[in-house]
Amino acid sequence: MAPAVEERAYAEIAPEEVLRRVAVLKRFRELLTQQRDRFHAYLEVLDKQKDIIEKGSAEALISHVEMEEKIVADIFSIQKVIDPLEDMYRTAYPEKDAGDVPGLKAVLEELKTEAVVRSERNKELLSRRMAEIRLELKALRGNPYAARPSVYASGGSASLIDLKG
Repeated sequence: MAPAVEERAYAEIAPEEVLRRVAVLKRFRELLTQQRDRFHAYLEVLDKQKDIIEKGSAEALISHVEMEEKIVADIFSIQKVIDPLEDMYRTAYPEKDAGDVPGLKAVLEELKTEAVVRSERNKELLSRRMAEIRLELKALRGNPYAARPSVYASGGSASLIDLKG
């Protein structure tokens, strides 16, 4: 659209409609920014989770998995609001993308891709770690001394000793 035609098109829009469009755009940007921040937090949790998996701390892993689940739930809840807002945004600005929205959306897509890659990496690390633990358990079960009672354990055969002579 030429600038003169574009100005006439916006001049025909009621002031209330302009305010509504601006509000939609601001809210849309705000939600995209929140989503971006959630993804950054998720990536940090995934990195810490990787370290915890490598160290083998089960308690820390459980707390990080719980944190991860909360962040993922936040990401999905924000996405449920973003989708209808994006439709409103497209209706308000059918001919172009306004401001930094395309950049925010591109960053979000990159973050989503990175989150999937790191999550898959952590799944594989966890699978390997679990396989190692299973092998260790199998080795302990195969220990020939494991089935024998200890000479120091109670419940062994008792013997009487004549102390008087």
